[in-house]
Amino acid sequence: MERKKAMPRSAFILLVIVLAAALAVGIVILAMYMYGVRYLKIPVDKKNEDAGYNKFFGIVDRDGDLYRGRIIFSDGLSASVDADTGTIKYSNGDTYDGSLTDLQRDGHGTLHFANGDIYEGDFDMGKLSGYGKYVYSNGDVYEGDFLDGQKHGEGKYTWSNGSVYEGGFDHDRKNGEGKYVWADGSQYEGEYRLDIKEGKGKYTYANGDIYEGDFKSDVRSGNGTYTWANGESYVGQFANNTPNGEGTYTWTTGRTYTGHFVNGEIVRVDNSDEGAGEDGGSDTAGTDSENGQE
Repeated sequence: MERKKAMPRSAFILLVIVLAAALAVGIVILAMYMYGVRYLKIPVDKKNEDAGYNKFFGIVDRDGDLYRGRIIFSDGLSASVDADTGTIKYSNGDTYDGSLTDLQRDGHGTLHFANGDIYEGDFDMGKLSGYGKYVYSNGDVYEGDFLDGQKHGEGKYTWSNGSVYEGGFDHDRKNGEGKYVWADGSQYEGEYRLDIKEGKGKYTYANGDIYEGDFKSDVRSGNGTYTWANGESYVGQFANNTPNGEGTYTWTTGRTYTGHFVNGEIVRVDNSDEGAGEDGGSDTAGTDSENGQE
């Protein structure tokens, strides 16, 4: 009967050392896990893995919320998390105080940009989306709806010089119904299409003149009524900001002319009591104001 060879003493000692080391590592890992240490790797877009991953290494609290550690974003940006101070500091100089979902700003919070801008409001997976207030470092303020980081929906934009626009926005541009009041007192209320006055509107000039009617490509074009501050008025067709086409001009005396206009001038006059001049010559409509600049 053959005897089994005993394991060499050196090999036995090595095995014991390896097992002890593995046990020690396991104990350390378990202790770290119990302490809240985590490594998280979360896709930026769960529907598109090609969008990359955001990663976190640090400590979470009992509820699983980030407590202290570092986030590495898929675009190379990083951020340090410290629940004691209540802020997240980004490597680009921005700071954030608010809720997170899957390592991204989500819910309500306040974001201080490195350039001095401040946004307080709703976030959706890292982007300004929902309702919020954006204060620019130059003193401008926007309060209203956001979508994917842009002004979109209804909102109010106040410039530092006192001008105000309130109405619809479409991806950072005025769109739909809105009212724009300039610092000099002139104002426009009506339709916009992607930052351009387009459709029906009313423009009141700082000198008291008023135009109400059609706009096209940011100028008076179509049918409308222009009333001068001195009481004279024109009702009819416009093009390139001036009376062009058929219309009626009324002077403060009550005298009227109905006929054809070209670039604000009467080009055909009927010799009657309602004519523009006794000699039947041409006449010029009242001088209108320049369109206000936005």
